[in-house]
Amino acid sequence: MTAEVAIPGSPAVGIARPTTRLSAGSLVRISLYWLGLSSVFIGLNQILDGRMATGALGPDAQREVGGTLFRLTVAGSVIAALVQPTIGTLSDYTASRWGRRKPYIVIGSTLDLVFLAGIAFSNDLVAIAAFIMMLQVSANFAQGPFQGYIPDLVPAEQTGIASSLVGLFSVLGQVCGFGIAAAALATDSFALGTLALGLLEFAMMFSVVVRVPDGPPARDRMGRSWVTVAREAWGSDILRQRNFLLIVASRLLILMGGTMLINFSPLFLMRTLGIDQHATFAPNLALIAAVVVGNAIAVIPAGRVGDRIGRRPVVWAACVMAAAGMALCATATGNGSLPLQVVLGAGLFGTGMGSFLSVDWALLTSVVPGAAGGRYMGISNVATAMAGVFSIATGGPLLDAVDAATFGNGARAAFALAVGYLILGMLPLIWVREPPRGKPGPSAVAAAA
Repeated sequence: MTAEVAIPGSPAVGIARPTTRLSAGSLVRISLYWLGLSSVFIGLNQILDGRMATGALGPDAQREVGGTLFRLTVAGSVIAALVQPTIGTLSDYTASRWGRRKPYIVIGSTLDLVFLAGIAFSNDLVAIAAFIMMLQVSANFAQGPFQGYIPDLVPAEQTGIASSLVGLFSVLGQVCGFGIAAAALATDSFALGTLALGLLEFAMMFSVVVRVPDGPPARDRMGRSWVTVAREAWGSDILRQRNFLLIVASRLLILMGGTMLINFSPLFLMRTLGIDQHATFAPNLALIAAVVVGNAIAVIPAGRVGDRIGRRPVVWAACVMAAAGMALCATATGNGSLPLQVVLGAGLFGTGMGSFLSVDWALLTSVVPGAAGGRYMGISNVATAMAGVFSIATGGPLLDAVDAATFGNGARAAFALAVGYLILGMLPLIWVREPPRGKPGPSAVAAAA
């Protein structure tokens, strides 16, 4: 059930958030696909790190891992930033017997598996870059529409718990990707590991396609062509959504800091701590366990605290914790083993990022127009797509330059940069006007024209 609410000065009446409460099982099923989505690029970057660091992709890539990873992924990330909002907007208007989101999810997930196979069995950097670009198209073809499900189906009073579950399964997906990559690195099974990432996502896709309801009907195109509808994704009206833009800016900076540990942990273990490649599996598992425990402790309580006191204070506290954890990792020393300081730092980092993810979605969806969820959530994920590339673009060259001067300290410098990004990410939220918990804010019920 939904209600329609008009906004003064708005050119259209939008569909507000639904009012029917969902069961716990339904909330879990909506979120479960995030596990598969989140595992793919985290695990893939780790596997590519390993392939380059071990010389499997040539001596030039081995010498400049950070720069090469940036060149492999930059074009694909730009494509992701363009595809996801556009396809998300198209899904808002798509009418089919499967609903408006599911056709895109099925097609995108199937193509992900195909393109990951291409990466797995390619040893040429140009071919790998091409397959990564195609993977970004297919992954965001699915993810843009999928992100509309929370505004589609979750009532305002359940936004907090739904956001917590999104955070939980996103982190669990990162952990699965991290674990698959760690096993691939330790056993030289890079092709098998890459395929495993695609199979995991494909399996999780069924949680949405089979068990999640269709949601509200498609928006009326009013005779407009699909090209015109696609252009709507990039309409200037979004510049009037001040709260939304500030939250996206904050999200971009925080995720730039948060992805640094994942992107460069193999190099940190091998170069900074001096751990042999084939002995990295156990240390990687320890890092995974620390992050998981931190998230498990934080994700649900943080969502509840956000419902009570507001989400901005939780994000600020989360950034401080994640930054402190990164600082502990950056300053740790090791002689071929994993020091306790790194495990503690990873745990604190996981607690902070779990807290952030558990409330960030609630904050975003509270200001997203209900009828245009695909468009707005797709645009919000531009921050996610570009965070990875900006993290690699800045952290990678810094890592290479510092390693060239003092080998082994490059990852420390990248982690220190992450601390700066996490602190900067707190600032845009100072100017955000957060809607009352459990109630949609004004922009949450205004549809785009």
